Amino acid sequence: MKPYLRCAWLSLLAIAPLLVLLNLLLLGVRAADWQPEAAIAEAAQYKVEIIRDAYGGPYIYGQRDIDVAFGLSYAHAEDDFRTMQQMIPFYRGQLAREIGLEGAPVDFLVHWLGVRRHVDENYEHMLSPQIRAHLKAYADGLNYYAATHPMEADPRLFPITPQDLTVGFSLQHLLFYGFEGHITKLFADSPQIELAAAPDSASLTRHFGAAGLPVGSNAFAINQDKSTDGATRIMINSHQPLTGPVAWYEAHVKSNEGWDMHGGVFPGMPFIAKGFNPDIGYGVTVNKPDLVDIYKLTLNPDNNDEYMLDGKAHRFESRRHWLKIKLLGNFYLPVPRSLLTSAHGPALETSHGTYAVRYAGMGEIRQPAQWMAMNKARNLDEFKKAMAMQAIVSFNFIYADRSGDIHFLHNGRIPKRAAGWDWQKYLPGDRSDLIWDEQISFDEMPQIDNPASGYLLSTNQDPFKVTAPSDNLDPSDYPSTLGLQTRMTNRADRGLAMFAQAGRMSEADFIAVKWDKFYDPESRAMKYVRRIAEMNFTDGSLHAKGQKILAAWNGETARDNRQAALAVCLLSEEWKAEQADKPAPDIAPVYDTCLAELMDAFGRLDPPWEERNRLLRGTADLPLGGGPDVLRAIYGLPEDDGRLKAVAGDGLIVYTAWDKNGKQSGGMVHNFGAASTRPASPHYADQAPLYAAEQFRPIALSREALLKTRHTITRLPH
Repeated sequence: MKPYLRCAWLSLLAIAPLLVLLNLLLLGVRAADWQPEAAIAEAAQYKVEIIRDAYGGPYIYGQRDIDVAFGLSYAHAEDDFRTMQQMIPFYRGQLAREIGLEGAPVDFLVHWLGVRRHVDENYEHMLSPQIRAHLKAYADGLNYYAATHPMEADPRLFPITPQDLTVGFSLQHLLFYGFEGHITKLFADSPQIELAAAPDSASLTRHFGAAGLPVGSNAFAINQDKSTDGATRIMINSHQPLTGPVAWYEAHVKSNEGWDMHGGVFPGMPFIAKGFNPDIGYGVTVNKPDLVDIYKLTLNPDNNDEYMLDGKAHRFESRRHWLKIKLLGNFYLPVPRSLLTSAHGPALETSHGTYAVRYAGMGEIRQPAQWMAMNKARNLDEFKKAMAMQAIVSFNFIYADRSGDIHFLHNGRIPKRAAGWDWQKYLPGDRSDLIWDEQISFDEMPQIDNPASGYLLSTNQDPFKVTAPSDNLDPSDYPSTLGLQTRMTNRADRGLAMFAQAGRMSEADFIAVKWDKFYDPESRAMKYVRRIAEMNFTDGSLHAKGQKILAAWNGETARDNRQAALAVCLLSEEWKAEQADKPAPDIAPVYDTCLAELMDAFGRLDPPWEERNRLLRGTADLPLGGGPDVLRAIYGLPEDDGRLKAVAGDGLIVYTAWDKNGKQSGGMVHNFGAASTRPASPHYADQAPLYAAEQFRPIALSREALLKTRHTITRLPH
C-alpha cells in the first residue's frame, strides 16, 4: 500500500456501514447531474459534416472552429468512446473511485498539486473566450454522443466540462516529462537523493539523468539543400502505446476560420497534436530537461505546522482531501489526506523528512491556446510566435514548411536557477534565494533554423546533436543549471549517420530512414550484445551455439533475420535499465534466460525474427520487422507462446512534403485502424497489413479529392 494511504485506513473500516449509506445518497446526487435532453438541446447550436474515407478516417468540416471541435469529439467517440469516457475520472482526481487502489496515486497527485482547484479559479481569465468556446464545443460533442448512446454511457460521469479537459492538458504534460518519477523517490523508505551542499569556490559537477523516459519518438525533416528534387519533407512519428488513453487517433479538421490540420490527437484533445496543414508540418518528441526541483524543509522545532525560511517560521497552508477508494461495485471508502503547501510549492511529509516540490509549469493552464495557435500557424514566424507563449512546458519540435524552412526547438519552461548548486540533488528548503520564480525565455531555448546541412533529426537525444556537427549548437553557450539532457539513442546515432552519409536524398531515400531496422555499430545496445563474444563456453553447448549466432549478427532487425531474436532479447534488458537510469545488468543471467525462452518457444535459438515479433489485433496476426530503439520502433511484450506482441512504438506515422513548386503530398498509416475500440468495425484493424508491410496510404488533401474516393457522410446534429 502507498505510504500516504496507510494513515486512517484501519480506523475508517470501523465506520464502513455508515459510509455505505452515505455512498447511496451520494450516488443519487451524482447521477442526477446528468441530463441527456439538455446535452441534445445544447448540440443544436453546432453544424458539422463528418466525411469518412475508405479507411474510416474522419474529415471534419464546419463553418466555425467550434463546429469542427464539436464534430472532432463526436467522431472520436464513435471510434473510441470507451477510452474517452474512462479519461473523465482521471481529469477529476476520481480514478480510485472507478478502478480501486491503483488509481489513488494519480488522484493524490491531482489534488496535492491543486491542478483542479487552480483550473476552477483561473479558467475564466487565463483562457480567451474563443478558447473556452472551443473547449466547450468539444465537451458538448462528447456529451451529445453520450446522450444519444445511453447504453454505452456511464451517467455518473456526465456531463464532461471544458474545465475537465483543461485539467487533462496540465496533468498529461507533467507525466510526459517524468514528474511522477521525482515523487516516487520521495515515497521510498529512505532518501533516494542526497542533499546538495552549499557551493564553494570550486565548480560542482552536474549529473544528468533520464529515468523513466518513454519509449521515444522520431521526427526529421530535410529541405531543398538536402533533397535531390528541391522538395521539403517531414516525417512525423511520435511513439506511444498502441492502445489506451495516449494512443494516437487520426483526424482531419477544417473550418472557414482558418483551422485546417491533418494529423494525430489523443482522446480528450480538441486540437491536432502532430501533423500538418497546407503550409506547415511539425512533429513532437519527448524531451526531459531538468524541470523539477525538490527542497528538504526544516520544520520549526517548536511547531511542526511551520517550516523555517531565512531564519523565520512560516505556517504551511493545509487543506484536507478525501481520497475515494473503490470497494465493490459503486461503493467506495473515503480516506483522508492532509495536503500541504509551502512557499516553494506542494509539500509532503515522509518517514525521512518533509519536502516541497517546485516544477516548471506550476499554475499553467494555457496549453489549449498554444496548441490552437500552432495549428493555425502558416509559416515559421507564426509558429515561433505560438511557441513563444511557453504554455507547453516540454517537448522537442521538428518543423518544416512550404517555403523550405526547417526548424528544431528543444522546448522547455526551464527554471532560471542560482548558479553553483547541484540542482540534481535535494536543495535546502530554508533558503528563499533557492526558490526560483522565472523560466528561460523562448529565445534562450536551444533551437536551429535552416542548417546548412539541410536536415534535422530529433529522437529524444542530446539537443546539441540534431544535425551535421558543423551546424549543431555549442553546449558551452548554455549554462549547466538548465539541466539539458545529454543522452543519445540508437535512433539518433543511426539516423544522423544515415543523413550524413546520404548526400542529397530522393523521396525513397528519405522514407527509408523511417523504416530503417539497424542498431548503430557503436550504440550501447551493440556493445552490450558483444559482451557475449568475450565469454568462454564449452564447445557444442547451447551457450556456445548462441555465441556463434550473435557473432554473425549484423545489427539488423529485418523480418527474415535469424540472429535478431536472440540479440534483441539480450539488448532489451540493457535498454530497460537505461530507461530507468540504472547500469546495464550482468549479461550472464540475461543470456541464460534468453536461451531458455527461445528454446522453450521455438525449439531453436535462431527462428526468423518475424516468427517472434508480431502485430496482433483481432484476427490479424502479422509479422513485423524492427525493435526497441531502432528507427522502425517496435516494443513488444511476451505472449504465453513466447511470441512478442507489439504494444508500443510506431503508431500513427505521418508524412508530408512540398515539391519545389510548393505542391503538397502526403501519406499516413495507423498501427491498427480508425475504430480503436470497436472490434466489430471493418476499421478495427484494416490498416494493420499496411503497417506491417511498412507502407503509407495516400491522404486526400482537399474535400473535393476526398469526395472522389469511397466515403460516407454524417451530418450533425442528427
